[in-house]
Order: sequence, then C-alpha cells, then structure tokens
Amino acid sequence: MNVKNSKILLVLFLVLLLAPEIAAQKVRYTCPMHPEVVSTKRGTCPKCKMKLVRQKPEAKPDASPTPTPSSETTSESTNGSTAFSSSKIPDAQVLDQNGKQLNFYSDLIKGKTVAINFVFTTCTAICPSLSATFRRVQQDAATRGIDVQLISVSVDPTTDTPERLHDYAAKFKAGPSWTFVTGDKARIDSVLQGLGAAVSNKNDHTPMILIGNDSSDYWTRAYGLTSPAKIVDILAEAMKRTTN
Repeated sequence: MNVKNSKILLVLFLVLLLAPEIAAQKVRYTCPMHPEVVSTKRGTCPKCKMKLVRQKPEAKPDASPTPTPSSETTSESTNGSTAFSSSKIPDAQVLDQNGKQLNFYSDLIKGKTVAINFVFTTCTAICPSLSATFRRVQQDAATRGIDVQLISVSVDPTTDTPERLHDYAAKFKAGPSWTFVTGDKARIDSVLQGLGAAVSNKNDHTPMILIGNDSSDYWTRAYGLTSPAKIVDILAEAMKRTTN
C-alpha cells in the first residue's frame, strides 16, 4: 500500500470515528421561557415570540465527575423558577419615572413583596402586553388587599429618560405602587445582571416576571403573559412566606 492510499484510509477512519460525536454536537436553539421548544435553526418561539437562544453543548458524562453546584439549579418553587436570592440584587442608584433618585434594593425591594418585569418604551412587540398585564395586576392586587410593589426596569435606559417613562407609565395608569426604573446605563446594566435579565440587544429581553418576598428571601419566576389573576395568586403565595 503506498503512502497516498494510507493517508486516504487514515482520513476515512478519522471521519468514521468522529462522526457520532459531531452529530451529537449538532446546534440546537431553545426558548428561555419555554425550554420544550427546540429547533435546529435560529428563530422565535411560536408561543411567546421570544428569540431562541443557542444551547450550550452538554458535557460528557466523565468530563466532570464532581460537578460544581450551579446557581441555575431548580428552587423549591413549583413555578419553574431558578435559584435566586435577595443578596444578588444590587443597591445601585437609579431614577424613577418622576426623576427621583432611588437606591434600587433599599428603596424598592427591601422588606417588600415585589413583582419585577423588563420593558422599553419604544417596543412595539411584547412590552405593551407586559405592561397591560401589570396594570391588571395592580388593579387585582388592590382589590384583594395584597400589598405589592410593581417594578418595571427599562432595558434601554439611554433612550428611556424619566420623562419618557413618565408618559409611558401614565398610558398604563401606573399608581404609586408601580415604579418604572431607568438611570445611568452602567448602573441599570448592573441591576439587570443581578436580576438575571441582562441582554446585549434590548429586543432580546426576556418576557419574565421575577416575583419575591424579600423579608423571607423567597423568589420565583413567572412568564410575563401569564394571566393577571394567576400572577396575583403567586404574589399572594409569596407574601405568605415566612423566614425559615
């Protein structure tokens, strides 16, 4: 057998050897809110229209015999939430829709039951629906006597000045217990990062509501377009939580 034929056989052998591994690493995309939605192509989720994100390749079984506990492990909640703690929330200086300077954690979250969503004023896709849901949550919570702080954090603080947020808040009849948050981009980015909602493109922000009782450090997540009544139920349950 000459050298040329030997090289050809070696290449064929390597292709056959690596083919199963290459196939196993086929790129897949999933929806952050609906993990059951899986695609081999880029696109949007048919359920919530959120941009599909690329899955990370799974590690081989023997690659890490002693896995390090992840911050994304499932919590005790039956709502599909991931582990979260008040300690992750930065106390960054922010501005509300009235231009008032606040410390994000100390003034808006500390000792309260809260619901936090993420919007931007120029959004014409899902943000109006998310804000309309919060408007109903505001009404239903008041009717049921549930004391909750609603917080809408802008994912586009450069554009969303307090003045723009003020007009946006008025459109959805936001009351005193509903605060819209903007401010210096670096500080807002730190807030988004701490809340697990950081995005490189504002259009990719997650339609997620972070719900928590800071006093008991109980946190869960809900899909942003869940019915207002269901969200209020989750808030009521969160409010009942006590420190273990």
